[in-house]
Amino acid sequence: MMKPILEIKNISKKFRIRHNVQPYLSLRDSVTSFFRRERSTSEEFYALNGVSFNVEAGQSIGIIGKNGAGKSTLLKILSKITPPSSGRIISRGRIASLLEVGTGFHPELSGRENIYLNGSILGMKRKEIQAKFDEIVDFSGTEKFLDTPLKHYSSGMQLRLAFSVAAFLEPEILIIDEVLAVGDMDFQQKCIGKMEDAAESGKTILFVSHNLAAVQSLCAKAILIHEGTVKQFDETSKVISTYVTHNKTINKIDLSRRKNKRMYIEDFKIQGGNSNDPTHIYPGRECSFLIDIHSETETANVHVGIGINDRNNVRLITLYTGFFSTKFKLKKGLNKLICRVDSLSLKPDTYSVQIYVGSEFESYDTSHDEVSMVVTPIDFYYKILPDSSQGSIITKHSWEQN
Repeated sequence: MMKPILEIKNISKKFRIRHNVQPYLSLRDSVTSFFRRERSTSEEFYALNGVSFNVEAGQSIGIIGKNGAGKSTLLKILSKITPPSSGRIISRGRIASLLEVGTGFHPELSGRENIYLNGSILGMKRKEIQAKFDEIVDFSGTEKFLDTPLKHYSSGMQLRLAFSVAAFLEPEILIIDEVLAVGDMDFQQKCIGKMEDAAESGKTILFVSHNLAAVQSLCAKAILIHEGTVKQFDETSKVISTYVTHNKTINKIDLSRRKNKRMYIEDFKIQGGNSNDPTHIYPGRECSFLIDIHSETETANVHVGIGINDRNNVRLITLYTGFFSTKFKLKKGLNKLICRVDSLSLKPDTYSVQIYVGSEFESYDTSHDEVSMVVTPIDFYYKILPDSSQGSIITKHSWEQN
């Protein structure tokens, strides 16, 4: 029986966070405190705590979770960029990592020299690198700048070169973080295609992304990381379902700091159209935006708007009362408003949502990218590519041949 290509055994990563105690000081105290030792406190923080799982050769594993859950820390440990505080990893294959733009590159060296440098870091012999050199350059599209120092490359060019080296030097295990979001649309499409080819050829892939559609398309299984622990390791569709269900607060806003205003957004939620499963928002299905607005006085002629942006902060959809000459008269106290969408025309992905409350001449309250909306993949749209080359808006349609 073949052993797993990766064994992660009870991995923990502990950091010590220091807090300086800064009491109010007079001018004299501020001067004299310069010569005194500052009081400080510290606490231990576990970015990962007792993480264990096995990866079989040839598997494509997605890793999802909220920001700060420990996903990137896990990949850095697997890539031997940082050591674990405890536990151990058994790897039975060569690992290539693409975690951050420029990792393993030297800014003073040319693109050509960095290909050889990065390849040697990945454990490749010079002959192996030479055999793949032309393919790497062609895929990255950096031929013109091959003898230019890397410090003059844009972040996008560095990303293209880094991905090309990692993908074409044929590691047994390919580890990729969210860095694909830096690339342009065409290159994202090429990267996804290359990852699919690598998976089909039997390579093992670990892929961290907030793009649930990309994870759904590329990975048969997924791991949900929550507060430094493995919450679930299962089929991708099941893990995504758990992630969306247990993170309902991702569609909820906390605007308590606005309570010094005479009118403010107190709460905001997004719900799917299925009453039995309101936490899931699906493309082409009904959804509702629930807004609680607190007003200090009775106010007439109030307009409300909702803006939905993609991950590049491009506005895709605006829902606005002014489009239909609708105005609300808000009473003093709490007012509950609902905006219903019959068919949400967005592809599976994560979007940011902004809310506006005001009159024709004055803004009472506005949120800025404080809510994320996850549109969950469903079978009907399974074949939609998990990138933006086809745009973000979808419309149900049919084809026929006369």
